[in-house]
Amino acid sequence: MIGGFNEEQIRRYSRHIILAEVGGKGQQKLLDSKVLCIGAGGLGAPIIQYLAAAGVGTLGLVDDDVVDLSNLQRQVIHGGNVDKSKVLSAAEFVERLNPDVKVVPYETRLDASNIMDIIKDYDMVVDGSDNFATRYMVNDACVLTKTPLSHGSIFRFEGQVTTIIPGEGPCYRCLFEHAPPPGMVPSCQEAGVLGVLPGIIGVIQATEVVKYLLGIGELLLGRMIYYDALNMTFDEIKIRKNPKCPVCGDEPKIDSIQEELYGESCRIW
Repeated sequence: MIGGFNEEQIRRYSRHIILAEVGGKGQQKLLDSKVLCIGAGGLGAPIIQYLAAAGVGTLGLVDDDVVDLSNLQRQVIHGGNVDKSKVLSAAEFVERLNPDVKVVPYETRLDASNIMDIIKDYDMVVDGSDNFATRYMVNDACVLTKTPLSHGSIFRFEGQVTTIIPGEGPCYRCLFEHAPPPGMVPSCQEAGVLGVLPGIIGVIQATEVVKYLLGIGELLLGRMIYYDALNMTFDEIKIRKNPKCPVCGDEPKIDSIQEELYGESCRIW
């Protein structure tokens, strides 16, 4: 044992340990951290993969879906597990990849009745959901509980990522106060998605999580990265805190999570 790490851990995390910005203390921070991943699908797959590899000690996984053959074009951790629970499939993957990581499975739909209880024990939340109702509900719950949040979303060939630190910067509603009307934006199943796209966006989200847990670098706070895969461009959008935001503004109207605010339960790709 050296510095609290056994020989296998020293070998596993050696490339972290030799980084001055991480070192042994930083690696221990990761091992002591708890991150909740909402979705074990397109975005969830790379997020789970890289957070587990980095040694984030506890990963909560929320998803009530099962693996479909059409998922394997992008959900790279589920190979060979068609028809199996995505949460259990992801847990198997994590166990094979890094036995240091504890997986807490939630085979359930995320809704107003359970979200506050589920997120309360985590240091950070990563949202990999595929519908506006869940994105707004997760944003609101994280603001109300002051839980840092990584938001990511994808559509066809495009993706976006931002980091929300309640009390320190704008939230998702500061940029998009209300969701578009139902049916205006087609789902992944309806519109399609480039298979490699969620890998890029999910890895950026995982990077933001690791940086936050370590307390290093500049986060995407008050900034959103917009990625266009067809043109291979990254653009940055500045986000300002909205004093009239209904959840984080000066006179917030949303002070609890109520089902009628969102209208549908969680669906994940």
